[in-house]
Formats: sequence, C-alpha cells, structure tokens
Amino acid sequence: MGLKTRQEYIESLRRMKPTAYMFGERITNVVDNPRLRAGIEATAATYEIAQLDEFRNLTVTRSPLIHEEVNRFTLPPSSIEDLVARVKLNRKLGQRVGTCHQRCTGLDCLSALSIVTYDIDQKCDTKYHQHFIEFLKYMQKNDLTGNAAVTDVKGDRSLGPREQPDKDMYLRVVERREDGIVVRGAKAHQTGSLSAHEIIVLPTRAMRKGDEDYAVSFAVPADSPGLIHIVGRSSLDQRELDGCDMGNIRYSKYCPTLIFNDVFIPRERIFMCGEVEFAGEMVVRFSSYHRQSHGGCKSGKIDCMIGTALTMMDYNGTSQASHLKQKVIDMVHRAETLYGCCLAASYEGRKEPSGNYFIDTTLANASKIHEGKEMAEAIRLMVDICGGFVSDLPSDRDLENPEIGPLIKKYLKGVQDVPVENRIKMFRLAEKLAMESADTISDIHGGGSPEAHRVTILRETDLEAKKKAAKRLAGIET
Repeated sequence: MGLKTRQEYIESLRRMKPTAYMFGERITNVVDNPRLRAGIEATAATYEIAQLDEFRNLTVTRSPLIHEEVNRFTLPPSSIEDLVARVKLNRKLGQRVGTCHQRCTGLDCLSALSIVTYDIDQKCDTKYHQHFIEFLKYMQKNDLTGNAAVTDVKGDRSLGPREQPDKDMYLRVVERREDGIVVRGAKAHQTGSLSAHEIIVLPTRAMRKGDEDYAVSFAVPADSPGLIHIVGRSSLDQRELDGCDMGNIRYSKYCPTLIFNDVFIPRERIFMCGEVEFAGEMVVRFSSYHRQSHGGCKSGKIDCMIGTALTMMDYNGTSQASHLKQKVIDMVHRAETLYGCCLAASYEGRKEPSGNYFIDTTLANASKIHEGKEMAEAIRLMVDICGGFVSDLPSDRDLENPEIGPLIKKYLKGVQDVPVENRIKMFRLAEKLAMESADTISDIHGGGSPEAHRVTILRETDLEAKKKAAKRLAGIET
C-alpha cells in the first residue's frame, strides 16, 4: 500500500482502542474528541500533503526496502538529499499547520535506530537490526505514524536509574520471558501519542553497568494492554472543548504522559535490551535528529507569526509604520537563521556504517539553542506589532450576545474596509501562536533541555583544532 490518504489515516485511528484519560475521565472516542481531534488533524496534514501536487515531490519518496513510494516520515535518511528534504518538509508543514504536526519524532526514532541497532549487532552479535528492518517495512507498507517515547519522569534528578527509591522512575524491564519482555514506567511529554499508531521507546540518557534493565528500546502499538495515555493540560485547551475563541481553528497540539503498566513486548519488536554502552549513542542520535527537525518546523511557525503580524498591520492601519517594519525584519532573520543552521547540519551530514546518514550534531544543537532563545523573541515581536487585544479580547460569545455584541463590534473596528470579524480572528490567531503552552514550551525544552544542547556542542566540537589554529597564528610551535 505505501501511502495513506488523510481520511484513511483518521479511519485507521478510529479502529484503534487506546486507554486514554483527560481531566479525570476516560475517553472512549479519541478521534472525535474536539481537544484531541485538532492534534490528530495536525498529523493528518502529513498525509494530506502527500496527495497534493504542490508538495508531493517533497513528501513522497521511494523505499529501497519495499520498492514502493512511501511517505518521507517512514524513511530514515540514506543521502544528504534526504537530510535536507527533512528540514524543507518540516518547514512547509510548520507553515501549513502553525503548530507541531507530531510526526517528526517517529522518524527521528527510526533514523536513530537504523544506525544504532546495526552498531549493536556488529559488536554484540545480536539480531536487533533485523528486528528493526522488519518493523520499518511494516511502518512503510502501512504508512504508519510513530511516537517517540524517550523522556522518562526521572524522579530524584541527583540519582541514577537504579539508585531511585522507586525503581520505576525510569522505564525498565521487570520480567524477561522466552517470547519477550514486560516493561514498567512512564514517559512524559508524549506529543501526539494518541495520533500515532506505534509508540517507539528509546532510553532517555546514557547508562552504566548495573543499569541493564533500563537500557531498553522497542516498539509497541499505541493501544496495547497496559499502556495508558493521560492527556496533559495546555493553556488554551478548554477553548477547543468549548468550541470558541480558538485562534488556530484547524490544528493544535496535546501532550500526554504515557504510563507503561506492565506492558508485554514481543521479542521481535525489541531493538535493545541491556546493552548499556549503546544507550548514550541512542540518545545522541535521536536528540540530534530531533533538534534538526525542530529547526524546520519552528522556522515554519515563525513564518505564520510573520504573516499574522503583517496582516494585523494591514488591519490596524500601521502597514507603513517604519518601526514595525523593522520588527518584521527581525522576525524574518530569526526564521532564516534557524532554518539555515538546520540546512547546514544536513549538508554537513555523513554516511554511517549502516548505510544511513547522520547530521552534524554541533550545528543541529546550535540551531536548537538558537530556537530556544529566538522563538520567544519572535513571539514578543509579533505581540508587540499586533497590539494589546492579543491578551484580553472579549469572547466570541460576547460578540453573539444581542445586547453587547453590536457595541463590541463597533469598538473593535480597525481599518474601514476590513470586516471587524477578520480583525478579531487574527487577534485570536496571534494569541494561540503566542500562548499555547503545549507548543511554546517545546521551543525551550523540546528535544532536551538547553543545557543538554550545550553539553552536546562542547562534547562534539573539536576544541583542540581551534587551539591549534590560534597557536599557529601566534607563532607557537606544537
């Protein structure tokens, strides 16, 4: 089959029966819940654009494994061109949905596993890479979405996994069987786990001898017995449930905590189990791919913020204000610097022994540090340009009130030939782009903490080469 349509994707989720809770209540119909449907639609956009001529060449590629056309989100990169296409595709999707499309993390997992499972097999004479390749074929043939379950809850951060008073603070193997393993633990910040078909688990950190139960990687269907999705709160989530004041009326983001309550994993779906020396490599590979992904989608989101700011300038009658034009320029250069850094990380990529391509980790992490700072500044500039009603606009329900609605519309009018309803909609969009906590917080913590990005840069940079260059210029012989 290879490629699903948007509707086929949604129907495939409808056939699944995950265990999910939100606001203390069990959700029996995930697909039609308005809070979750907006997130599902964001992922559905990755299927939708594969059917559109405008995006097809970027979204659809050919798999050397199944010899069919597949969605790029199921293909680990096997060339520099593939690395570049990842970034370009994410930017297009960022422009289209204005939030997280929730599918890049699955590809980041597949990309990391395509390298590390091969490396483990070469050293340990295991069968993980074979397991992975069969799983990858399954993902490609059925055009499935994967979710990255990486971030453990960690408990006492001063203690390692095996040192925790409660041993379940890091996901671990609690039983080994002939046909597989049983795991227990929790993964936090699981963006779009209910939009996914498969949950792909990786370790959250480097491991040491004694941490063998925690050095585990596998894939499991999102509706497996014992797997519990608990949807987290977001600053604007109630509005989607209420059906008003939403801003972005099509797409959204939600982030469950995922509890593994003694979940069975068949042996053929295990990609690492006890090989502690490879846990750190798994984390670095995944996080670097994911930080590259962020640069594409977040530059696309800034594009949406720029469009919002420019439209509000038209609606407010400030399109000729030179100081606001300068702020737009500042937003543009932030988007392009972020985008350029991720493209550079792609062009500087290299082929690994497995045959897959890996990006330049220093450039990818530099991009993520830039994102963490500059996305916040882009938001500030957008709000500055749009005006104060971003923060306290009257509700749509006030506008519908026959007594006060006409008065509100009278006093919210901007430029004469712009319908007041359009100005209100754009204020709402600006509010959503600025204040949707599920997405804006990920600008800082998505793909790891800012300190993790700095540590990776220091570790991956050839500092001795820089010292050598300086000494040569100073005439110091070494």
